Amino acid sequence: MSKIKFGVIGQGHIGKRHAEMIRRNDEAELVAVCDVLNKEELNLSNLKENFYTSPDQMFSAHPEIQVVSICSPNGLHAQHSLISLESGKHIVCEKPMALTKADCETIIFKALKTNKNVFCVMQNRFSPPSVWLKKIVTNKVIGDIFMVQLNCYWNRDERYYKKGGWKGSQNLDGGTLFTQFSHFIDIMYWLFGDIKDIQAKFNDFTHTDLTEFEDSGFVNFNFTDGGMGSINYSTAVWDANLESSITIIGSKGSVKVGGQYMDKVEYCHIKDYIMPELAPTNAANDYGAYKGSANNHNYIFENVIDTLKNRNSITTNAMEGLKVVEIIERIYSLRKENRKN
Repeated sequence: MSKIKFGVIGQGHIGKRHAEMIRRNDEAELVAVCDVLNKEELNLSNLKENFYTSPDQMFSAHPEIQVVSICSPNGLHAQHSLISLESGKHIVCEKPMALTKADCETIIFKALKTNKNVFCVMQNRFSPPSVWLKKIVTNKVIGDIFMVQLNCYWNRDERYYKKGGWKGSQNLDGGTLFTQFSHFIDIMYWLFGDIKDIQAKFNDFTHTDLTEFEDSGFVNFNFTDGGMGSINYSTAVWDANLESSITIIGSKGSVKVGGQYMDKVEYCHIKDYIMPELAPTNAANDYGAYKGSANNHNYIFENVIDTLKNRNSITTNAMEGLKVVEIIERIYSLRKENRKN
């Protein structure tokens, strides 16, 4: 069977992760990567694949590339997605899809015009606790949803926000909800749908010299389909990540999935229900001084290949990627109002 040929834009931590997952898939071939930094700065001196300093160079040299992973800074996702689509490539876009709903709509319109697929990376959907939650919510095992609380308490300090880097800037990073916690907002949207009646408070406890945005917030809302919820988040936790957890109160029972990366079922008490044994969760992505969400990117590329070979459909499509961006954009519109007051 012919291999799907990939290119990767961006060779930071997550771009290298994409490249490695492509290499490990027997039905994929990594043709080339590109980054504005040189190979030595990126510790890629032993790179076997072709290396370029711009997407245009990469596409010109390798028209055979079929799929492009977008792993550049958040604020460049839209630009690099559009360049790739215009060059006739399918795209795999890291979270967030873009920093505005309008940019997401432009990407979707371009994908429709070029008849190409947009795969949005939301790998936490593949974690066994997330798959289990989807089943008990969708099948009403837990009953009607009353309350949902999403807690995301992580550490991101000067070890993460390097001077001169893109992380922490408003135009390239976008904010804590975009860069750190959009995976968990995606899980919430995937399980319970859209939100309305949003209220929020924000604060910047420890990042005034590190970022151009808040490090903490309390957000509450109602779900469009019923029930109420909240997101409580911070990157001001001292030294190490504390937790990423979701607590669900339903008419037939209650559950909590916690741990540092929403990877452990800590509580399950549901009427006439026995908790099944779940498969182990993959370890978190390890970036040295800090860690991120679960290392589930292999499932993303399996889905890309299955979809392009007509064996499956997209697990996280462009409209879902847009909805996560739109929810965060609506929350952050209140941040702007808070500043005025």
